[in-house]
Amino acid sequence: MASSQEGHSKGEIKKQSVAGSFLFRFPDGDEKKAQVALFRRSGDVRTYQHKLAPISGRVEKDDVSPLATALREIKEETTLDLQSLELLRVGKPYSFLDESIGREWTINPFAFRLKGASEGGKGEAGIVLDWEHAGWEWHDPLTVNESEEFGGVPKIVNSLRRVWPEYDLGPKAGKALTSGLQKLRDDHESGARQLAAIAVSTLKEVISGMDPASASEAWKNIRMAAWHLCKNGRESMGAAITSALVTVLGPVEYILVNSDAFADNVQQILEAIDKQASQRQASATRIRDNFANYLRETLHHKISSKSRISILTLSSSSTISSSLLEAAAALGVALDLRILESRPNCEGTSLAAKLLGSAAGDRITKVNITLYTDSSAALAAEGVDVVLLGADRISAGADVSNKTGSLPAVLSARHVAPGAKVVILSDTDKIAGPGSIEKHVVEDNDPLEVTAAWKATGVQGQAVIESSLQPAQPGPGDIKRVTVKNIYFEWVPARLIDAYITEQGLWSSDDIARRSQWIGNETDRLFKNL
Repeated sequence: MASSQEGHSKGEIKKQSVAGSFLFRFPDGDEKKAQVALFRRSGDVRTYQHKLAPISGRVEKDDVSPLATALREIKEETTLDLQSLELLRVGKPYSFLDESIGREWTINPFAFRLKGASEGGKGEAGIVLDWEHAGWEWHDPLTVNESEEFGGVPKIVNSLRRVWPEYDLGPKAGKALTSGLQKLRDDHESGARQLAAIAVSTLKEVISGMDPASASEAWKNIRMAAWHLCKNGRESMGAAITSALVTVLGPVEYILVNSDAFADNVQQILEAIDKQASQRQASATRIRDNFANYLRETLHHKISSKSRISILTLSSSSTISSSLLEAAAALGVALDLRILESRPNCEGTSLAAKLLGSAAGDRITKVNITLYTDSSAALAAEGVDVVLLGADRISAGADVSNKTGSLPAVLSARHVAPGAKVVILSDTDKIAGPGSIEKHVVEDNDPLEVTAAWKATGVQGQAVIESSLQPAQPGPGDIKRVTVKNIYFEWVPARLIDAYITEQGLWSSDDIARRSQWIGNETDRLFKNL
């Protein structure tokens, strides 16, 4: 057996998965001024004594996920809990071998933002170190390096760049990615189509600001930026964002793999992205036309007799609003449009206002709008011809994730209007890769969005409830009091859906499955080996 000084034989290599968490702060709330906390490992730990590192710990068998490991280790090593932390980014995992200690590490990197007192957190004052660390210090993430003088653990830069790809992008491109991710993360009003457009626009801005040494380096950095836009922008809308970016990356790849220089091809790349964006914008018109054709074929008896068509919908969607107006004009029939208000943000009410504000000429005279409370879904569904929904995500099995309230509306219609057709209007970009339900993030949002309405209308007991609220994701030490759920999206099973109308026509579940497989294959090909 070789001595420890001579290294370890292959048989002695131990594999170990760890979570590494970088804590960030943003002075003046500006992500462009980011600082990252690095912790000095004590002399009592078994490996990498006295080296600077993120908060790290082994993924245990009973940890439900590496993220659970990360939160547990942060709590144990700093006392910080979820009230003082916001998950900022999930990094791309990677593995490396350190033969000097006989370990093959798999690193699962995470970035958290440290929340201050004004946000209910403890800020820096809440950091109380245990025996594993001798101290900690703030660094500009762009100055972290692998030198002996800096004194970091092995691969510290590789871990950091996976949650902070700005490290490799350069100042201009890095700021574009930072701003784009923040915009996606904070936008709770735009739909999946609009967020996908923001992601593509951000990638274009990143590319225009890059100055890499070679085309191969550019291609790797572009893919990493795109991966972060998919994963760390708005993951609940990730299907549309991923599909749009994967589609854009195709022509970008073709240009770069046939070139040695990046600078000579920037303009061609940007023009290719613009072309893809134009094609996506045109898809809304095709969906409108296809919807009108579907109604013409499915409800021809009503259209021929000039009878009123009744449609139930909810939420605010530019595709749905334009399709409804186009149908009223193209078919020459009156629409009895019933809209659920769609709490807590009342997107259904916004949809009604959008229809009233954008309708021109005689279109609005052919659309009679009735708003219903969400709890009146069964009353609103009585006698309708169509339940019309958008989609934020469509699974490989053709199940649809849409605004909460969609499933009750469909179930109500199935009971009180069994002849009604349940119709999905969606770009094919909304189709996710295989396993999309299992990977779908349930977006539990700020409970104050719900309780604000109680406060505004003077609901009795509102103050008691609000004072007793616990975090949406309570830590292990939190005492259970009152939880207010504010979940934005829910799944409508494929068995309850009659038609999927896309820019490419009327699609079946088999069409959706094929598209999903293509997305999965392309996503693996582009991102798996980053």
